[in-house]
Amino acid sequence: VQLQASGGGLVQAGGSLRLSCAASGRTFGQYAVAWFSQSPGKEREFVAAVSRSGRSTYYTDSAEGRFAINRDRSKNTVYLQMNDLTPEDTAVYYCAAASQRLPETFSIQSDGHNYWGQGTLVTVSS
Repeated sequence: VQLQASGGGLVQAGGSLRLSCAASGRTFGQYAVAWFSQSPGKEREFVAAVSRSGRSTYYTDSAEGRFAINRDRSKNTVYLQMNDLTPEDTAVYYCAAASQRLPETFSIQSDGHNYWGQGTLVTVSS
């Protein structure tokens, strides 16, 4: 599986962006997908995850209520809709795929993921 993240950019505080994670490979449906963020000088942090089925999602506290993750199985793509952005959201965002035996599970740990995209930079100005 190869992942291609896109959709980052420069936005003002309060604005929105939609990140995309496009996957190649016929087995993408066997993977849960998560987004992680990494700010300069900080560890990579979990943001949101979606299960193989797309029915189960999970968010970090700072993303809950502002971000929405979903997957389009027909397009082999996972999206992260980011609303009400703040300067604290500035980071490189990575999507990652975790092989899952069950359709409703996912991983929120970095080392639980098998494949990573290259990252897309989100910059939020105040």
